Amino acid sequence: MKAASNFAPWSGEIAGRPGLGSAASGKASVARLLAKAGIRINGRRPWDIQVHNEKFYDRLLADGSLGVGESYVEGWWDAERVDEVACRVFRAKVDREMPSWALVLDTLRAKLFNLQRKSRAFFNAGRHYDIGNDLYEAMLDRRMVYSCGYWKGASDLEEAQENKLELCCRKLGLKPGMKVLDIGCGWGAFAKHAAQRHGARVVGITVSKNQYAYARKHNEAPGVAYRLQDYRELKNERFDRVVSIGMFEHVGYKNYRHYMEIVAERCLADDGLFLLHTIGGNVSTTHIDPWIDRYIFPNAMLPSIAQIGAAVEGLFVMEDWHNIGPDYDKTLTAWFANFHRHWDRLQAGYSKKFYRMWKFYLLACAGAFRAREMQVWQILLSKGGAGARVR
Repeated sequence: MKAASNFAPWSGEIAGRPGLGSAASGKASVARLLAKAGIRINGRRPWDIQVHNEKFYDRLLADGSLGVGESYVEGWWDAERVDEVACRVFRAKVDREMPSWALVLDTLRAKLFNLQRKSRAFFNAGRHYDIGNDLYEAMLDRRMVYSCGYWKGASDLEEAQENKLELCCRKLGLKPGMKVLDIGCGWGAFAKHAAQRHGARVVGITVSKNQYAYARKHNEAPGVAYRLQDYRELKNERFDRVVSIGMFEHVGYKNYRHYMEIVAERCLADDGLFLLHTIGGNVSTTHIDPWIDRYIFPNAMLPSIAQIGAAVEGLFVMEDWHNIGPDYDKTLTAWFANFHRHWDRLQAGYSKKFYRMWKFYLLACAGAFRAREMQVWQILLSKGGAGARVR
């Protein structure tokens, strides 16, 4: 999935506002801001927030989105529909009214350091993807696909994910015997699907130890091989097709061009096709939301159209750019329903605070996609012009 750059409601935009010295004035300021999104404090509608601890207002004002997320996890506030709270905040654009000091500091950190450098790749992946396969088995579909489903004609999550895998194969024009590289193969769903349904020979790479072990145990198939390997370790090994589904969010803006050069110059055959499936942001950025960075996806970020365009310029021809962003709302909602339904068997290994953290993550992201704050792009690229491809 995988990353969110500015998703957490309010994003600290009222942090540091002058003249908010008392608890009453802090509450009034928060109430005025939320009113612009049609949200009331302690109201009766599903998207109204219920405040259980008056310290919430000071926490929000002091820490921005980090405080919003942390205070939700701690039970200081609630809402019947967290997804609708986020959606309304983003649609009203109240998150943009004032900059967050936390975001300013994160932006500076991202400019000074390469937070997605090779030496940190396994650490960054381990913080999210290695927290427990039992969690993902309970939350995802039976194939363990952790990216946006394609809901056209689908009645449930299983069908939506199968549709997405098949959509990718059709766009790539897979034929028996083709050699395919899957960068960021996850738990192996695409590799197995491409091999069994289309006769492809697939090499899948991941930097998650848990994903690698699961893929080798559950998603092996004739013609499929998995490697515990960073994309920067790929050498001159030519493939007819390259695919990357939900991994580019972890590459980082300082590495976008190098990533594309590796695909174009080391991996893809001259007449090959490259399908990039990634979450994208509406504006170019160099940072991630502080709460997401600390608790969900460390050092992830969302690329923009401009950043991707600059990264592929002179290397690829853009054959097709397809936005399926609205489908992530349905996917995330389905994931939360699965997570909630299986919580009884998960809670032995995860705390109550983890439940609230994961709920906030999944539902706030669903609201952000509903508000079109984030997108999901499937970008088909060729090296020399491959003509039109079906969707």
